[in-house]
Amino acid sequence: MRALFRDVYNTVFEFVRTFGAFQLFFLRLLRHAPRMVLRRPGLVIKQIYNAGALSLVIIMVCGFFVGAVLGLQFYSNLAKFNAEDSVGALVAMSLLKELGPVITALLFAGRAGTALSSEIGLMKATDQLSAMEMMAVNPVRRVLVPRFLGGVISMPLLVAIFTSIGLFGANLVTVNLLGLDEGAFWQQMQATVTMNDIHEGIIKSVVFGLVASLLAVWEGYNAIPTAEGVGRATTRTVVITAIAVLVLDFMITAVML
Repeated sequence: MRALFRDVYNTVFEFVRTFGAFQLFFLRLLRHAPRMVLRRPGLVIKQIYNAGALSLVIIMVCGFFVGAVLGLQFYSNLAKFNAEDSVGALVAMSLLKELGPVITALLFAGRAGTALSSEIGLMKATDQLSAMEMMAVNPVRRVLVPRFLGGVISMPLLVAIFTSIGLFGANLVTVNLLGLDEGAFWQQMQATVTMNDIHEGIIKSVVFGLVASLLAVWEGYNAIPTAEGVGRATTRTVVITAIAVLVLDFMITAVML
């Protein structure tokens, strides 16, 4: 029994210690972020390209087919009630409020998040971060902050692209293949979608970008400096980000409702 209590105590203590270190790490990033944006904007722009532009292909392809599938499903079900004109509104609401931010965040974690964590972990394993400290260069400010900001800025842009391509895919399938009136598709969408729905999608995209980028740089920076440690950090980045995104999606939706 005493061993059980000791194990529980050690687990709780380790969780609290890690959570506190995670918060301090986040505050360090925020402290250096304004200076990095003002003095070295080129580094941030480069990371926006690495995290955002290099993810465009997978975002656009997945967005198109997600929108196409939504169009097919909503049309086939709404046609039973002679309400197929509402397909555009339902697709827009689904992409703006839920699927756009969530699926983009998951794809971002799988493509850009793993790249960030493995890159930083490899730099730690090869003592590049230690070499920066020996040369009086702060690795947090020079390496982590630009990558963190690049991910945070890229996420809302990727969500906007994902949603736009998804609407195009739904329009292409329902109008050109299924014969739905194009005017009804867009008119119902304009009449139903409000600014609050758009704001909810924007809030989720910003929060998910913050969480995904923060977890990626955290796992990479705290990875064990071995090949196995870097691999584990990369895996944890995807798993923890996916769980965090889904939990936060529920919480934000509950608050907004």
